[in-house]
Amino acid sequence: MTKKTFTERDFAAFVGIDWADERNVVSVRQTGCEKTELLKVVNRPELIREWITELRSRFPGQKIAIALEQFRGSLIYQLMEFDFIVLFPINPKTISKYREALRSSGAKDDPSDATLLMHFLQTH
Repeated sequence: MTKKTFTERDFAAFVGIDWADERNVVSVRQTGCEKTELLKVVNRPELIREWITELRSRFPGQKIAIALEQFRGSLIYQLMEFDFIVLFPINPKTISKYREALRSSGAKDDPSDATLLMHFLQTH
C-alpha cells in the first residue's frame, strides 16, 4: 500500500481536536488564513454530527484535514464516516515532545493543545 503525500493546497481547512470525556476542544484554521478559531463541541454524537455538517456546509466539495491524539474510539469512528474528512491520528508522545519544543513551561491545556495539533498537522 502506498502512502499519499498531501500538501496544504489539498485542504480547505486544518483542524486540531483535543478529545475529552465531556467536550472536545477544536481549533480550525482555513487554508490561506492566519486566524485560528477555537470552539468547544460537547462530546455527544448528535452534536459532533451537527458540527461536522456545519464544516461541510462551510467548505462544500472540499477536503478537511483533522489531527487528533486518537487511533481508535467513538470520535475517530464517527469522523471516519465522512468522505470529505481526512484523519491524521497523532501519537500523544509526538505532541508532548512538540509542546516541549515550542513552550518553555511544557504545560498541557486543552485549547492550546487543539491549536498545537492543528499547527503540527499544517506544518508537518
